[in-house]
Formats: sequence, C-alpha cells, structure tokens
Amino acid sequence: MDTVEIIKAVVFGVVQGVTEWLPISSTGHMILLDEFLQLDMTPEFMEMFYVVIQLGAILAVLFLFWSKLCPVSFHGKPHLKKDVLALWPKIIVACIPAGVIGILWSDMLNALFFHPLVVITMLALFGVLFLVVEHQNKERTPTIESVEKLTYQAALWIGMFQLIAAVLPGTSRSGATIIGARIIGVSRVAAAEFTFMMAVPVMFGASAIKLMSFGIKFTAIECAVLLTGMLVAFLVSIISIRFLMSFIKKHDFRIFGWYRIALAAAAAIYFGFIE
Repeated sequence: MDTVEIIKAVVFGVVQGVTEWLPISSTGHMILLDEFLQLDMTPEFMEMFYVVIQLGAILAVLFLFWSKLCPVSFHGKPHLKKDVLALWPKIIVACIPAGVIGILWSDMLNALFFHPLVVITMLALFGVLFLVVEHQNKERTPTIESVEKLTYQAALWIGMFQLIAAVLPGTSRSGATIIGARIIGVSRVAAAEFTFMMAVPVMFGASAIKLMSFGIKFTAIECAVLLTGMLVAFLVSIISIRFLMSFIKKHDFRIFGWYRIALAAAAAIYFGFIE
C-alpha cells in the first residue's frame, strides 16, 4: 500500500511540475487528477499537500534563475548586484495584494470558491482572454522588453492579476499574471520571467502557512509522499520552465488559451454541467 501511495505522489508531482508553470491552471488539473487518482491520506494532509508540493516547483525557479534573483555576486570579489537589488522591491510590491488576501481570508475564500464550477468557468474565461490579448498584441511592439525595465506601477498591475488567481481557483497564477503583463505591453519572455520570480515569495509564504497549520507531526508515509511529490515537481518544473521559455521565443500564448477552453469543456461534461 505504501508503494502505491508513493507512485501516486510521483504522478501528482509530474502534474504539479507541468501545470504550475504552463498557464493552464495547476488547481484545475489537480482537481481532475484527484477524481481519478486519490491519495489514501487524511483531508487535512491533502489540503496541506496541494500547497506544499509547490515548494519543489519553486526550487526549480531558484535553480534556473539564481543569477537573476540572488543580489550578491560571488564572481571575483563578492559584491551586490544593483539590478537585482532594484528588482526585488518590485517583486514584493507585485506580491502584496495576493499576500494580504491570502493571509487574511485564505480559508474563507477556499470555502466559497473551491468548486468545480468555479474552476471550469475560470479555465474557460482566461482561455478566451489569452486568445483576445494575444490577438490584440499580434502587431504590437512590446513597450517593456525585460523585467529590469518594469516600473512599480506595472508590477502592482501584474500583482492585481495574481490576486484574481489567489481568489478564484482555475484562473492559474501564471496565466493571470502573464495576461496582466501582456495587456500593458510586457514582452512574452519578460512576462513569463516575472511570473516565475513572483512565485518565489508567494509559494514560500503559502507553504509556510499551511505547514504551520498542519503541524510537524508527520507519519512516515506522509513524509515520504510529500517529499516524493516535491522532488518530482522540482525535476519536472525544470523541464517545464525551460520548455516554456524556449517556446515563447517563437510562439505566442494562444495555444494555451485553446487548451484551457478544451479542458473546461471536458471538465464541464465530466462533472455534469453540460448535458
């Protein structure tokens, strides 16, 4: 039985690692996966697991973007990197809206909106938004080509879109922030990079809150399942992030919009919202 649960954790880690970074909603995929492959764990553990497994994914961001996120350079004589020091306050500003809401009303919002119908609706709605925004940007030259050129106003605007994702499951944190960035003229590469960077404080904070709420009394199998899921999410996230960064250098995000719409339709049929 323990081996079976570990195998299930591997599957959850793969899904988390792929869907956390591609703008297709990790929550939507996790809900669907849970319908077909349920871990034999307590509801309290599963609530914590769905959040803390993201720590594996976020470690992949630190691994891949360390040079852009670490404010200290150790090449030659150690020194502070001014461009990174200037970037971090913008990341923090972008995370404030979702962070405040998450700390104050996370449990209440989950109780209100964590429902298949909400997830399906947001999958479809933001799928359509991807198509519309990318169509409008087709002949438009980006006004912000790199994360270093983001203003505080732009960072806050992107943060407000992250807030939508924090409130309404199925939106996709990466999907919402990328759309917000693209609306104001951020290039595809810069939008994706800033989305990844914003995830660092958000996911560490959310995971810390869930771990403190759950406590540290893990059984052996609970510990094994969580660590397995995190490790797999880390490895798969590296592949997913590299794929996305390579893909968007030559393509736009419309394919993800179509995928979200198709997934929403399939989920609506499965859950009986479409006769």
